[in-house]
Amino acid sequence: MRRKHHARVGYIRVSSADQNTARQLDGVELDRVFTDKASGKDTQRPQLQAALDWLREGDTLVVHSMDRLARDVRDLLDLVGSLTGRGITVEFLHPSMVFTGDDSPMNRLMLSVLGAVGEFERALI
Repeated sequence: MRRKHHARVGYIRVSSADQNTARQLDGVELDRVFTDKASGKDTQRPQLQAALDWLREGDTLVVHSMDRLARDVRDLLDLVGSLTGRGITVEFLHPSMVFTGDDSPMNRLMLSVLGAVGEFERALI
């Protein structure tokens, strides 16, 4: 069945079952939300895979922050590149950044740098 409009789809990941998922995308208008309760290092994120399968060209994937979407910088770049290559916009709320596939070299550099900073911070914890 074809959808009649472009969807805004939220993806939430929390690291344990008792963490509150509501605040990650609180107040954001979304058509559908997918939620995983899994470690960021976990490659088994079934709801992320379900979201990736559900998204269509013209849709927007909304995620609280880069570390909620990806395990590391390579994963982040691969996911964002794959999505934007399919015509899907990726929007991060913190920091506020949007990737569409026709991003400037500076935008791609910022994605790499911010992803690397998050990866480094997790390694220190």
